[in-house]
Parts: sequence; structure tokens; C-alpha cells
Amino acid sequence: MAVALVLVILLRDKSPYGKNQSSFASLPKKEITGIEFTDGEKKLMLSKEGEGWLVNGTNEARKSAVLFIIRVLTEMTIKSPVSPEMLNTEITEKGINPVKVSVFENGRLINSFLVYKTGSNPYGNMMKMRERSKPFIVYVPGYEADIGSAFITSELFWQPFTVFNLLPSEISSVTLENYSDPASSFSIIYKDGTFTFSDTENDLAGWDSSRIKRYISYFTWVPFESWAFDIPDDQKERIKSQNPLYRINVKKISGNEVNLTMWERSDTDTGVRDSDRLLGKTDAVDEFFIIRYFDIDPLLKKRSYFLSSTHKSP
Repeated sequence: MAVALVLVILLRDKSPYGKNQSSFASLPKKEITGIEFTDGEKKLMLSKEGEGWLVNGTNEARKSAVLFIIRVLTEMTIKSPVSPEMLNTEITEKGINPVKVSVFENGRLINSFLVYKTGSNPYGNMMKMRERSKPFIVYVPGYEADIGSAFITSELFWQPFTVFNLLPSEISSVTLENYSDPASSFSIIYKDGTFTFSDTENDLAGWDSSRIKRYISYFTWVPFESWAFDIPDDQKERIKSQNPLYRINVKKISGNEVNLTMWERSDTDTGVRDSDRLLGKTDAVDEFFIIRYFDIDPLLKKRSYFLSSTHKSP
């Protein structure tokens, strides 16, 4: 009787699936300071440095993304077990390899597990503690979306979603090419303390210097919404072969430049034009991103905006 009572007490606080099989949440003594993702030969490390985080020890990490992954790591729990049949159909037969996740606190490993990304359930993932452990569907209570998408080894995903982050003093010229209305295109050049304003070929007179300065200040921070990683390579080539709507070239005092090209965005299933967003791409990487008109609209001025004879508001 005494032995049975001891067993009841010991088992009462254990996970119904076995603690070693299902302790997915990472619970540090103070705070998580390192997160490593390994996907085949790809590896990515997020590390806390001072008050911020770095991607692979060099680039600034996107704050919102780090806060989200920490929430996932500390709050996730089991939603349901995965049957052997489902595991075989959704993972084994499809050849899905797991992403190994390791979580650290001050250099000490506090948890590790495997994430199998799949579209077979609304949460988009299955997890195991180890290769031979039981599989589970894991979720964050109160967050009804795919937490598996957060376990990604792309450096681009973890860096700030920023197109332009330039002070006016860093800019030597801006050229906007408006392909749907070429007569609205313009170029601004700053040299030896003065501006020149042109139609991209000939210098123009009668422009408002205050509006030029205000426009240049808009490049201080221009974000985009998200990366469009799901666009297939053949579709990328089709998009690049089409005429864009706009192209903005910004040359820096340092000699570097940023070329932002934007195309109309349409729903991939219905073909309906997205009136709120554009597809964008810079020369820096071969990936497209989604940018809202709300964020880019201040830069999409027409030539007439800068002329003193107009009275349009910014």
C-alpha cells in the first residue's frame, strides 16, 4: 500500500505523455539568450548581445521576430499526439526532414527538439523531443496559426524588414521612374550643398526646395511587410520580365546605391489585383518582398508635387 501511494505521488506531477517525451516548452531560470536552428546543412544562430539580438553573430535581428519565437519557445504545449499512420503519410512518405532547435541560457543548453513542418493540420507542424521519441502536434494556446513557420534558417527572415534606412545626409541622389506615367518621373541630385531637380534628362526650374528636403527625409525609414519566399523560381523570372510600375534608385554619399523595383501584386489563386500592396525587389538579394502602399506611398510622388506652381499637400 505504501509503495502504491509513493507511485501515485511521483506520477501525479508528470506529463501524461512522459516528461522526457513531451517537455517542449523551454523554461530558463532568467531568460533565453541563444536559439540555434539546424536544417540539414543550414544552420542559423540567434544570440542576445546587450539589449539586442544578432543573427549569426553579425547582423541585427528583427525585434518582433525574436519576441515571437521566444513566446513560442516558452509557451508552446501539446495539442494532440500524432498517430503512426499520420506520421508515415505526412512526414515519412513525403521525405520531410526536421529542423533541430536548440535553446540556450548563458551558453547552457536548456532544451532541444525536432520540428517537422507539414500542412496536414491547421498548426502546420509536428514535433518530437528526439528522433525516436513520440510525435505530437504542438501549438501556443491563444495563437491559432502555424508556429512551425517561425523555425526557419533564412538570415533574411530574421533581419529587419527594411528597404530604406538612410539619413538625408547620406543621400547624394534619388531617381524615381514611373513606368505607368513616364511624364511624372524625376531625379534629385545633391552636390556641394545644393539640389538640382530634373525630369531625369533636363534640369528644371521653379521647384520648391522645402518639398525636396521633405521628400529626402522620407527615406529615413521605409519598411516592407514580409518576404515572398513562396514564389516559385519560374514565376520570379516571369515577374522580372514584366514591366514594373515603379523603380527608385538611391545613391549614397558613400558611393553605394539601392535599386528598388516594384510590380503590381495579384492573388495567386484568383488573379485579383491587390490594391493595398506591391511586389518589390532590390538588387541586393534574389528574393521578392511584399510592400504596402501605405509604407511606400510617400516616395511615389509625381514631378508636379515639387513645382512651386502646384499647391498639393504632401
